[in-house]
Amino acid sequence: MVAFTEKQVALVKSSWEVFNSNIPQNTHRFFTFVVEIAPAAKDLFSFLRGSNEIPQNNLDLQVHGGKVFKLVVKEALLKTIKEVVGDKWNEELSTAWTVAYDELALVIKKEMKNSAA
Repeated sequence: MVAFTEKQVALVKSSWEVFNSNIPQNTHRFFTFVVEIAPAAKDLFSFLRGSNEIPQNNLDLQVHGGKVFKLVVKEALLKTIKEVVGDKWNEELSTAWTVAYDELALVIKKEMKNSAA
């Protein structure tokens, strides 16, 4: 496992603050990327079934977005953060977010394994 450096922590925190500043819009972007990456995923969400697009200002989407972020799709998250932070995105920030996601995924998998035991 790669160590998460203090600089990476700072990079992730600062870009998360940008993301967090507009959760409704950025959650919408996140789900748009999820559906672009895996179109069949749309059918997993009752509020998206039968729709040809991700609805704007959908309360169900906003509420669900907060829950799903605990089990994010790596590519969608990285694409969303990249778009949100704009020209601040670089290889170093990409690596910081990749390490952060991978560490989080390991913790989630460990907790799921412990819960199943």
